Amino acid sequence: MWQKAMIRPDYTIRETLSVIDHEAIRAAFVVDDERRLLGMVTDGDIRRGLLKGVGLDAPVSEVMNRKPTVCSSEESSPDRIRSLLESRRFLQVPVVEDGVLVDVVTYDDLHVTHRKDNPVFIMAGGFGTRLRPLTDNCPKPMLKVGEKPILELIMDRFIHHGFHRFYLSTHYMADIIRDHFGDGSKWGVTVQYVHEDEPLGTGGALGLLPDDLGDLPLIVMNGDLLTKVDFARLLDYHCARGVAATMCVREYEHQVPFGVISIDGIMITEMVEKPVQRFFVNAGIYVLEPRLVQRVEAGNRIDMPTLLQSEIDQGGKVGTFPIHEYWLDIGRMDDFQRAQQDFSCGF
Repeated sequence: MWQKAMIRPDYTIRETLSVIDHEAIRAAFVVDDERRLLGMVTDGDIRRGLLKGVGLDAPVSEVMNRKPTVCSSEESSPDRIRSLLESRRFLQVPVVEDGVLVDVVTYDDLHVTHRKDNPVFIMAGGFGTRLRPLTDNCPKPMLKVGEKPILELIMDRFIHHGFHRFYLSTHYMADIIRDHFGDGSKWGVTVQYVHEDEPLGTGGALGLLPDDLGDLPLIVMNGDLLTKVDFARLLDYHCARGVAATMCVREYEHQVPFGVISIDGIMITEMVEKPVQRFFVNAGIYVLEPRLVQRVEAGNRIDMPTLLQSEIDQGGKVGTFPIHEYWLDIGRMDDFQRAQQDFSCGF
């Protein structure tokens, strides 16, 4: 219910994220005690704030849209709302009367389809050496979390958001992956395969993709990740920025275990006890424009960061999409065990 997405002005961004992540409406509405709409907060508003350095414990007023597009009750006919949602690429529209929030209409309310024709390329050829002996007879993406392989959970997430064209890069124990997914018809999608005879790095398999991918951006993802990222939202975010590529990033904190001393010559100018450093790190999910995909020649070994850096060096634009949703890289045994626990709790 949209009423559960109403928040007070003193909510922190962290608390607001919890509301957005738990309510299907995918936004939060800042209201006063009389339920007058003060502002609206979407996932994109928060991501932009994070990139500007706004902390999660800051008040939501620092990132909220104070003048969201709204409708009155007289204007909230299905045709009017559908036109607004499609023309503005909105996911929801608040309905207000005399400034008071009385309803919220969403895509789902109007049964608007979300079918995405963009191809999805999942890298599933890794050896998973750090997960031995589990990977002695099974490729890492086919290890089960709960009742399904990791790779199937990834595809389920994409399918949920309307994607239906999948390409899988295979190398280690490729037959197990092919036998499980076949042509994708069991899931109502198409699945095609490219095979790396030799490992080509995290980006080299792009050169093996067929020439008929089309002119839509390609989503690329490592096949050992679990995440609750909304891939349709990621794609919209990328397309709205006119960049050659978008890299998903995660904020990573590292606490120095000692007091850090700043000096000028031999004199101490500042002492900070066990400071916390914050960085954005690569989350292994990308959106690439076709021309960037076509730059990778068949058989060439290249890593994704190298490909993106080459674009930056040539004056191209590479954007970032900060992930605040659940995300787990299953690289080690303790990661795999954590994935089982998280899955049992519904992530």
